[in-house]
Formats: sequence, C-alpha cells, structure tokens
Amino acid sequence: MGEHVVVGVGPVSMADVVSVARRNAAVTLSAEALAAIDAAREVVDSLAAATTPSYGVSTGFGALATRHIPQELRAQLQRSLVRSHAAGSGPEVEREVVRALMLLRLSTLATGHTGVRRETALLMADLLTHGITPVVHEYGSLGCSGDLAPLAHCALALMGEGPVRTADGELTDAATALAAAGLSPVELHEKEGLALINGTDGMLGMLVLAINDLTDLLQVADVSAAMSVEAQLGTDRVFAPELQAIRPHPGQAASAANLTAILRDSGVVASHRGPDCNRVQDAYSLRCSPQVHGGVRDTVAHAVAVATRELASAVDNPVVLADENRVESNGNFHGAPVAYVLDFLAIVTADLASISERRTDRFLDKARNHGLPPFLADDPGVDSGLMIAQYTQAAIVSELKRLANPASVDSIPSSAMQEDHVSMGWSAARKLRRAVDGLTRVLAIELMTAARALDLRAPLEPSPATGAVVALLRNHGVGGPGTDRFLAPEIDAAYQLVSDRSVTRTVASVIGELA
Repeated sequence: MGEHVVVGVGPVSMADVVSVARRNAAVTLSAEALAAIDAAREVVDSLAAATTPSYGVSTGFGALATRHIPQELRAQLQRSLVRSHAAGSGPEVEREVVRALMLLRLSTLATGHTGVRRETALLMADLLTHGITPVVHEYGSLGCSGDLAPLAHCALALMGEGPVRTADGELTDAATALAAAGLSPVELHEKEGLALINGTDGMLGMLVLAINDLTDLLQVADVSAAMSVEAQLGTDRVFAPELQAIRPHPGQAASAANLTAILRDSGVVASHRGPDCNRVQDAYSLRCSPQVHGGVRDTVAHAVAVATRELASAVDNPVVLADENRVESNGNFHGAPVAYVLDFLAIVTADLASISERRTDRFLDKARNHGLPPFLADDPGVDSGLMIAQYTQAAIVSELKRLANPASVDSIPSSAMQEDHVSMGWSAARKLRRAVDGLTRVLAIELMTAARALDLRAPLEPSPATGAVVALLRNHGVGGPGTDRFLAPEIDAAYQLVSDRSVTRTVASVIGELA
C-alpha cells in the first residue's frame, strides 16, 4: 500500500510535502477540515446574498476591485479570473513542484479561512491522489498576491480546462484526464477563484524541497571534506570538540563531529600523526570546513523555522474569519519572508560549492597535493587525469555565484500600481533549485577526485567510512586510477549516487547516522 497524507485543519509537515511531491502519496481531507471548510463557506454565502459589496465575493479584483458584480455574472467572474490569470509562459515546471504547491494550497483551503466549497477542495485532493498534474510554466509569478499564474493553471484543471499530465506522464487535456479517473470538474462559485490562486504555495513548496535536499547535501559535504582532508594528508586535530566549543555555533559543532567520526580509524591520518609530521596548518578549505559547512547548516536551520511558520499559515486575500462571521482583506499573500530565505540559501549553496571546488583543486596541483601525481594522472603529459573535471566544477561554481544574486531585491510594480511592491519569491525559488543541482554535481566531483587520491595513497588504508564510499563509487561505474577515459559518464554516476542519497546511506551503514 502506498503512502497516504491526511490534510487537516493544522499544518502539513515538511515530510508530508516531500511524500506527496516526490513519492506520489495519496491525499485525503480530514473530517475536521471538511467541517471548517463548510463553516467558512456559510460566511461567504451569506455575504454573497447581501446587497453590500464584499471584496473577492461580489466585486472585481486588484485594481478592478471597485466594481460590484451582480449575481448572474459571478460564475463568469470566477471563470474569467482563473482563465486570465493562467498566463504562464516558458518551460514546464517539474512535476514535484506542481504537486507540492497543490498540496500546500489544499492545506490552506482546509484551514477554513478561504471560503471554498468542500467539493472544490475534495477535487484538488483527488487530482493529487490520481497523479493528475496541471501543466505550470516557468514564468508568470511575481511572488505577491501569491504565485498567481502557477496556481491559476492548477485551478484551471479543476474547471476541466487546460493541459495536464497523467500519472504516467502523458500530456492530455484536463477534461479527458478527469473523466478517465471518474472525476467531474467543478463550476467555481463566489470567492473560490481567489481562494485557489492567492497563495505563496509555489515558492514555499520549492523551499521545502530545497531544505530536504540541502539537509542531505550538507552531510555529503562533510563526507567529501573528510575524504579530502584524509587524502591530502591533513590533520583531524582541528575538528576536536573542545576547539569547536569556544565558538559555539551549533552547525559548526555538528559538522566537526561528522568529520571526526568519518575520519576515525583512518590509516592515512594515523600515518602522519606522530611527532615527525611537519604540517603546521592545513589550508583554509580543509581546516575551516566545519566553520563554512556549519554556517550553511545554521542558515538552513533558519530557513526551516521560516518554512515551518509558513506551513502553519493560511495565506489568502480576503480571508474568512468564520468565528466572527466576516471576511477581511489583508497582506499575508506577500512572499517576502519566504523570498528572503530562498535567497539566503542560494548564497550559502554557492559558498558550499566554492569551498568544495577549492579542496578538489588542491589535489590536482603537484605543488600542493603532497606527493600525488599532477592532476592525479596515470602518465602526466600523456594523460590529463581529472584536470577537466575540475574545470566542470569551476564552471558550475561560477554559475552558482551568479544565481546567488538575490531576486527579492528586484521589485517591479504591477496591476496599475495597486500591486506596487512584489517579492519575486518564485524567481528566488527557481534559481535555488538550479543552485542545489549544481552543488550536487560539484560535491560528486570532489568525491570522485578524493576517492582516486585515496587509492593512490595505497598501501595506506582509508577510514572504514571513507573506504566504504570509495567502494560505492567503484561498484557503480566510477573507476579508480588509470589511463585517461571518457569521464562524463563517471561524473554522472557519482552525481546519481549523491542525488539518490546512496553516499550518506553508505556512511550511515558504517558509523551510524551523521548529524
């Protein structure tokens, strides 16, 4: 039986988001959520019947909010809102992102603060359960008034309109996909169009997925740094807990503890630990790994705090206060809190990749690699070894530095100056996804470089943990020292082992879970 997420009145967890987005978990609404939805809908229905205009219920939207819409035009108003706002352009957004944003919108609907009808919320849950994924495009969201265009493309599917992909990835139209799943489209009533599109769900979904990835990649970075320290004949003494305690950043302590555990019982490290060792201090990229990795960890922890608060939010405008029988306008749809941390994460992702690339480069320079052949080549001059693998790293790191330029400082006014300050949080999230992928590739190249160097240190034995990583690489198409060969497939194999979390699982199987 597959995974199943129940959406209630309270927030979904980050684990729930990952389960639905990446592992196709089925989704249902709790009885409490349905009761809250019904209560909020009663408030909207009473306002819709009133002669006094109510924004979002019986008026136009944005800069057109001053027009009162008569009853006979309100169904058309909702259809027009969704159709006109489904104005995205560019490449398709990844399926996991669309599923995440749909779950998060559903979670807000379930709070009882949006005023949708239960059949509308239930249909969104059914789309997720049946794997029907609306086509959402790269461009269209300014991250204020929520991720309007991406969410409108999803709302369009609930109406039985627009392109979608089925569970097996086939492109079709929403009406056909709904019929094949035994589902019927909904006709949107008052307030429902706004409720479906006015949220930060796209940028939040991408933040949650990035946090999930970076949490693992930080452990990979500790593994690759430990392998580099070991293979470059560095010292592990600088990672001692008493040295970390005098600068008590929690991320630094966790990273240093990981490095110490990974290097434990290393024959390579033991070979030069005695009084004859003339290494006074290692280079910063080795010695300061816990400080840099730890700073990234602490930044991710801040992002988790922001994401957790956002997951507990009901983002819509206007919002229904069912207990007080009223609907009120607000500014909670502004994506600034999420946009800022997305930009913070892009910065630290770039720097984590940067220090990894510097460790890699030291292996390839005969003047700095402590007795290893230039570029770790079999016959330097005839062979180039891993020279160009480092070029690939450098190109990625350069790109990550460009992606670290913040999106959240670049507001562009819209909607006839009614929406005169926007967050650009969607754009921040999109570039962070590219940055996380780049970091994954950079760490993979450091791993394969350090593994080759450890092989060249034979007969000295690596630690049990790093030796297991070397064996993992060798068993999955990443070859050891030897004459030059086609490197791209080996880089891709290492990348897959990092991205599917085989590296961290392998280390955990030897020394237990890393911090």
